[in-house]
Amino acid sequence: MNDKKLPIWNQATDDAQPTLSMNPKKFSMWLFLLSVVMIFASLTSGYIVRKAEGNWVDFELPPIFWLTTGILIVSSFTHHLAFVNAKKDNLAQVKGWMLITALLGVSFLVTQWYSWVYLVNINVYFSGNNVAGSFLYVLTGLHMLHVVSAVIFVLITTWRTQFDKVHSKNLLGIELCATYWHFLDVLWIYLFFFLSVFH
Repeated sequence: MNDKKLPIWNQATDDAQPTLSMNPKKFSMWLFLLSVVMIFASLTSGYIVRKAEGNWVDFELPPIFWLTTGILIVSSFTHHLAFVNAKKDNLAQVKGWMLITALLGVSFLVTQWYSWVYLVNINVYFSGNNVAGSFLYVLTGLHMLHVVSAVIFVLITTWRTQFDKVHSKNLLGIELCATYWHFLDVLWIYLFFFLSVFH
């Protein structure tokens, strides 16, 4: 039998190396987070530049910021516990920790609202002659808006856990949720540190 050598494009490719790729949803998430980083980087840079120009009235940051920071740190820890238990298929633990994370997220939003109440009580408003106050409302408000979307994400993930749709074979949703939540936690810590130093 006269064997003919097959063209190279028809030859077996068993030795071909697998290509590295990222899940499209993960890639989209990281692109989104990068855009958020750029937005807050530009705002904090603008904060420093504007303060250097003068006409800047200093005031005390809302003391409740310490509580909001603590709430977010704890919520990041509870979300991590939910993810760890999902990988181990401890579904009851996943439900509990996700529910606690959601409640902590709502608590953060409530305390942020009270931080604005504090600002109003000391006559610091979004619009007015005090540019420092305007910047503070924009920075905290924009972060709060992202936290609202993250809380919705957490609530959706928590709802899915009630039907056992979050487990070791289906981790993408809770992983994306955790990534977004931890990111907003780190972002708030950065903002709190920034405001404490440059305010």
